[in-house]
Amino acid sequence: MAKIGVQAMMLRDSFTEIGAFETLRKVSGIGYNAVEISQIPMTPENVAELDRSRTELGMDIAALSVAMETPKGRPGDSLAEHFDKIVDDAKRLDSKLLRIGMLPFEAMTSIGAVVDFAKQANGYAERLQEQGLGLYYHNHHIEFAKFDGKFMLDIIAENSPAMGMEIDVHWVQRGGLDPVRTLEKYAGRTAMVHLKDYRIGQMPESAMGLLEAGDFKGFMQEFKNVVQFAEVGEGNLDFASIIPAAQAAGAEYLLVEQDELYGRTVWEALQTSYDNLIALGQSELF
Repeated sequence: MAKIGVQAMMLRDSFTEIGAFETLRKVSGIGYNAVEISQIPMTPENVAELDRSRTELGMDIAALSVAMETPKGRPGDSLAEHFDKIVDDAKRLDSKLLRIGMLPFEAMTSIGAVVDFAKQANGYAERLQEQGLGLYYHNHHIEFAKFDGKFMLDIIAENSPAMGMEIDVHWVQRGGLDPVRTLEKYAGRTAMVHLKDYRIGQMPESAMGLLEAGDFKGFMQEFKNVVQFAEVGEGNLDFASIIPAAQAAGAEYLLVEQDELYGRTVWEALQTSYDNLIALGQSELF
């Protein structure tokens, strides 16, 4: 049975302010008992507190984020430079799933670059399999751009058979595809799904002022910004269909995530998503 958890990208400020353990204590207090680590430095202190959260809070460290190479100006562990450390951290935290959050920007520029990325990722996936770990790829909307009539995500999948998928349903929708059909397409190789809603918000009052002042460019920016991230159940995605489809696809974890909060606190957002998922009858997945 799949387990609903939280994507820790939302918690990065709290990790900095009060530490990993106290942050996850608050997460546990809402009712979530699994977390995917992302944008959190895997320092010895953080790894120790994550381990402590497993034993004292019963927190499941569902997955760890990895990069293939450390991006310039953005410190962090990479498979190229810190392979053994990543494996050691994963084994200490009993995290059998690793995920790549996005392909490098330069790999998006041509079909050849996409294929090169996928084949390199596949090599790491094969090495990680020898350590009892799986490697998965997380999509945004950019992977639904086409090269020679094929979606970038399909090109990645075809050239990295040892790597699985982490399907983000918000970005599937923003990429113009149906989340349920996409989950069905990648059934059998999808271990994680991001539960992230897609909302069309209201135009702010300031937008009409911009229009009246003749600032059409500013007005159009506000018009574009009505496409928003939302708490699960507060947008337009059909999670009553998405969650069963994710389970049928073989997902082990369904991870709540919201990229922008629009003035709410992360705790308010996570509580709303939790309450709406309970109302959808998903209490057994927590």
